[in-house]
Amino acid sequence: QVQLVESGGGLVRPGGSLRLSCSASGRGFRIDAMGWYRQAPGKQREFVAQKTNGGTTTYADSVKGRFTISRDNAKTTVYLQMNSLKPEDTAVYYCNAVGFQTDYGPKGYWGQGTQVTVSS
Repeated sequence: QVQLVESGGGLVRPGGSLRLSCSASGRGFRIDAMGWYRQAPGKQREFVAQKTNGGTTTYADSVKGRFTISRDNAKTTVYLQMNSLKPEDTAVYYCNAVGFQTDYGPKGYWGQGTQVTVSS
C-alpha cells in the first residue's frame, strides 16, 4: 500500500556530485526510518545510509564524509547528497522505508532504483 519513487541518478565524472530523492505515498503505513542501499552489477546489495524519524543518522564506512542523508519535515521524502564521487560508487541506488503497517505490523518497502554512474 506504499510506493517509493526515486529520482536524481545519472552520469557524473569522478569528483562530481549528485543528489538523489525518494518520495513515499500511500496510506496505512507509519514510517519510522528511511534510507538508501546500492547494488553494483554482479554484486550484493549493500547499506549506504539511513535516517530515523528521531533524527538519528547512520552511514556506511565507505561513504562517511562524502554522502549526506536528509529528510523533509513531513518525513515522507528522503535525500542523498553525494559529493566527491568515485568510480566505485557506481551502482543502482534503492530507497528504503521501514515502519508499521496497519493490520500487519513491522514492514519494509523498496523503491525501483535509480542508476548512478561515475566515469571519466
